[in-house]
Amino acid sequence: MKIGVLEGLLFVTGEEGLTLEDIENILNISKENALELLDNYESVLKDEKRGVKLVYLGNRYKLTTKEEHKKYYELLVDKTISSTLSQSALETLAIIAYNQPISVGQIDEIRGVSSREMVRKLLFRGLVDVAGRSELPGRPMLYKTTNKFLDYFNLSSIDKLPKIEIPKEISDEEKDLFISKYEENKQ
Repeated sequence: MKIGVLEGLLFVTGEEGLTLEDIENILNISKENALELLDNYESVLKDEKRGVKLVYLGNRYKLTTKEEHKKYYELLVDKTISSTLSQSALETLAIIAYNQPISVGQIDEIRGVSSREMVRKLLFRGLVDVAGRSELPGRPMLYKTTNKFLDYFNLSSIDKLPKIEIPKEISDEEKDLFISKYEENKQ
C-alpha cells in the first residue's frame, strides 16, 4: 500500500519532487524504511511495461520519463509546440534560452523587431520568467527560461541545449560580427 501512496505523492508533486525527509514525515516512517520503500519502488519501475523512472535530482526524488521512450515524447512535444507556439515565439524563446538572462531590448536587437508582446506571451505560458534587473540605464527586466521550458523540450538542464555551430560558408568577417554580437548580448 505504501508504494501506491509514494507513487501518488511523487505524481502530485511533479517536477518539485519530494525530499527523503518529506517521505519520512508524510508516511510517518523511519529513514531506513523510506529508503527501502524508494528502492522497492525503483525496482517496480524498472519493468519495461512502465513509462516512468524514479530519479534523485537536487536532493529530491522525482518521476521522469524513460530515455528509451524519448522518440515518442519528442513527436508529442514537436506536435504540441508547433501547434501552439508561432515561429516568432520559438525564435524569441531560443534567443532567451541561449542568452539568458537577457532584456527585451537585447532580444529586439538580435531579432530586429519588437519582442515585448512575444515575451509577455511566453511569460503567460510559463516558459520564461523574470530573472532580475539589468544594471543598464533604466534597469530593464532580465528574462530566463523556466522548468516548464525544460519539460516542454525534454531537457534535463539548460546545458543540454544543442550547441550553436556557425556554418562554414560564412566569411570570417561575418563570423567575427556574429561572435561579437553574441558576446555583447551575453554581458
